[in-house]
Amino acid sequence: MDKTLQNEVVDRPSAARRRFLKHVVATSAAAGAAAALPALAQEKNERMWSTLGSGEVSVAETLARYATNLRYEDLPPEVARTAKRIVLDTLGCAIGGYTAGPSQIAIKLASAASAKPGATVMCRGIKTSPDLAVFANGVMIRYLDFNDGYISLGSGHPSDTIAALLTPCELAGRSGRDLITATVLTYEVFCKVVDVLDTGGLGLDHSTVIGLAAVAGAGRLMGLTQEQLVQAIGIHVGGNTAINQGRVGTLSNWKTYASAEACRKATFAVQLAQAGMTGPDQVFEGRDGFFNVITRKPFTLPKLGGGGEPYGIMHAFTKRFALGQYSQTVAQAALEARQFFKDPDEIQEVNIRVSRIAIKVMADSPDKWRPQTHETADHSMPYSAGVALMYGTIDDRYYEDPYLHDQRLLDLVSRVKCIPSEEADRHEKEFNLCDLEIVLKSGQRKSVRVDYHRGHWKNPMTDAEMEEKFRLLAGRQLPAERVENLLRQLWALEDMPKAGALVEMTRV
Repeated sequence: MDKTLQNEVVDRPSAARRRFLKHVVATSAAAGAAAALPALAQEKNERMWSTLGSGEVSVAETLARYATNLRYEDLPPEVARTAKRIVLDTLGCAIGGYTAGPSQIAIKLASAASAKPGATVMCRGIKTSPDLAVFANGVMIRYLDFNDGYISLGSGHPSDTIAALLTPCELAGRSGRDLITATVLTYEVFCKVVDVLDTGGLGLDHSTVIGLAAVAGAGRLMGLTQEQLVQAIGIHVGGNTAINQGRVGTLSNWKTYASAEACRKATFAVQLAQAGMTGPDQVFEGRDGFFNVITRKPFTLPKLGGGGEPYGIMHAFTKRFALGQYSQTVAQAALEARQFFKDPDEIQEVNIRVSRIAIKVMADSPDKWRPQTHETADHSMPYSAGVALMYGTIDDRYYEDPYLHDQRLLDLVSRVKCIPSEEADRHEKEFNLCDLEIVLKSGQRKSVRVDYHRGHWKNPMTDAEMEEKFRLLAGRQLPAERVENLLRQLWALEDMPKAGALVEMTRV
């Protein structure tokens, strides 16, 4: 054998042995270091990525603590009364939306499922799984776009959460006072979060926050502990962040379903946490949490209600008209402008000056001038203005045929212009300023300005007006005597031993 080759053969095992020994030494040293400080290393890594400062309490813990500690006795009388008005208004909207196509789809799905214990679907009276009952009830609440709203840095409809409260009241045998407290709670969570979270600016659907608020309210009613609520919030937020595409351009049934689905998922998250399931830790503040992944910066919650701070529920508004919240002032201005003409054909053009956010939400695309779906029509500023100007009223029947293809109405709608107003932009978080100008073919120009629409918290609807709206909606399905019985019970909600009975009282 060649001597060089012989040396190479001899050296190969020696080299391999040396590499092996070096690896053992290095591995042993690393293992020794890791064994000495494993917890410290992991803790340091977590602190590097978490937005939670030393000694700070997480958002989930803050909300869970508030949810479990709030008491009915802590609520000022005007806050409790406002909650009753909202429950009344919301149930009226749900009964009014019962026969709609999306509602019937949700009810059909719910009727195919059974559960022990079962939960009741409003109006229909069938028993189904808790989450599907919440979903069907939520679709009914939302369909007419007639339930209340809230506008701040973000916006939305906090009364959507009531779907997630009625079912726990039924299943857990909660009282009317419990329902009032949970309603105030869900509003507090929703309103205070959208005070600091610009959902629209981030491309998020407001149902993202609806679900969070629903977890807090439903969890409280189902008797979750503070720790269980933290887990439920982690479960829900970690898996249910919704995008806003369902509210732009041509709108589909999803506009109706989005919040109902958020409440359905919130219900399931509460059930999971109650059964012992755990959720993501620091779901807002963690390395891949909501702040780092979605908002790209943390927000600090305002102080939650009580202790001298106003409750969010006191700054929500009810709707006089069955259409999107940014058009409430527009519809009111259009109705007032009818005094300036005898026939809509006299109108040359209509100039609506509103905030940019109002235009973005309700006049963002050509199909808002030629809506093809109910959902697009009730979220169209030019269409709703045209309806109010032409007919002197507006309700949900105008969002269907034959009105959607009425050429005379569409010709009027085509003469509507939506113009950004810097003044409206400055006040967009306080009120929806609308300056509406009618230019007549005679050359005359007439203007109407509406700052606070009827139903705004600075121009609230009276109890009598709330009752009139309820009778109009509930009377579509229930005889007058039952409508009156339901009204009396709602006004005496704090005296109900079993608030879940409200659901049964809506049975058609």
